[in-house]
Amino acid sequence: MLGVACGASPLPFNVLPLVMGPIHREFGWDFAVISSGVTIFGVIAALLAPLYGGAADRFGVRPVALLSLLAFALAFGAFYFVPASTTGWFAFWAVLGLIGIGSTPVTWSRAISLWFSRNRGLALSIMLMGTSLAALVVPQIAQAAIGAGGWRLAFPAVALLPLLVALPVGLLWFREPRAHECPSELTDAQGNVAGLTLGQAMRGYRFWVLLASILLIAFAYGGAHIHMAQIVALHGFPPAAAASVMGVVALGILSGRLLIGFLFDRLWAPAVAFPALLLPALACWLLMGSSTGLGWVTVGGFLLGFAAGTEADVIAYLAARYFGMAHYGRVYGALYMPFGVGAAISPILYGIVRDRTGSYDAMLTVAAALFVIGGALLLTLGRYPSAPAKGA
Repeated sequence: MLGVACGASPLPFNVLPLVMGPIHREFGWDFAVISSGVTIFGVIAALLAPLYGGAADRFGVRPVALLSLLAFALAFGAFYFVPASTTGWFAFWAVLGLIGIGSTPVTWSRAISLWFSRNRGLALSIMLMGTSLAALVVPQIAQAAIGAGGWRLAFPAVALLPLLVALPVGLLWFREPRAHECPSELTDAQGNVAGLTLGQAMRGYRFWVLLASILLIAFAYGGAHIHMAQIVALHGFPPAAAASVMGVVALGILSGRLLIGFLFDRLWAPAVAFPALLLPALACWLLMGSSTGLGWVTVGGFLLGFAAGTEADVIAYLAARYFGMAHYGRVYGALYMPFGVGAAISPILYGIVRDRTGSYDAMLTVAAALFVIGGALLLTLGRYPSAPAKGA
């Protein structure tokens, strides 16, 4: 949980919404250009996810995750020195994408899925609570740093979290289960961890249904999260209110993860995920316009966060249930690609819509439809395999 909280998955997405306005005022860059940084980061990281996942399968989660966490912290803190040029801005984000993906659930979820079987959904939810924890804490740290020393100080201030919290805890106590500690449900008759290879998974329709669903939902959510502070500002509320709404988004993520993970262990997961993903469609409607009261904007933020909590559980849980654990890191990494690419492209499109129309309404309308379609696709996945899948 601490590794996820302090990794490359939540920290950039919780800092950028708060520095976007100050950067726009200082450099004069439009919102699409500023958002392009996280797009570059997300696309590069997503494309490398299968490589990092495969490395975790081969060498273990511990070395891959902890080394990536250290490199990510150093690179993120170095954003203090970003030059006043878009080329430099993009280059910093590119480096972050190259080294940071190993500190995300792409690696950590493999260890959790090897430790747990019957209560895997809840265990993954607790691990993924790290992003909720980050969303609660990071905006407050970043806002305080901005107030004390400008937007640049937000980056090294937040980078202290992986250096001083996650790395020491991980070095002292994190490990994967030994062979005899793995749940019996994950192994074959010879005691080996069972599962499909990535190639075998890709030959089945379920992989592509999951990929399409993940892409649509990530595309709908990613930009809304990055631009949340600006959405709140368009309704006439100050930066402090925006930070508070971001905190409520975090509570939505937390609630979604715990409830959805608990239900995944007891019910067919797609039947749980579909109605949960209808809620953010309502959130998009609440966030439209410029005169909605703060209470309803806050409700919209909560429901939008609920979607993120659901989607992250969907990827980790269904990858293990439908494809097994032998090659989980590579399969999960491949399914993380559309999540990362969708979440990365989405902010720049939200920014383009804002720059050209003065509001986010058109993009929020599209996002509402994507939440519904992405959730409905999961209903086509069918029953879970009755025994561990066997790969080559």
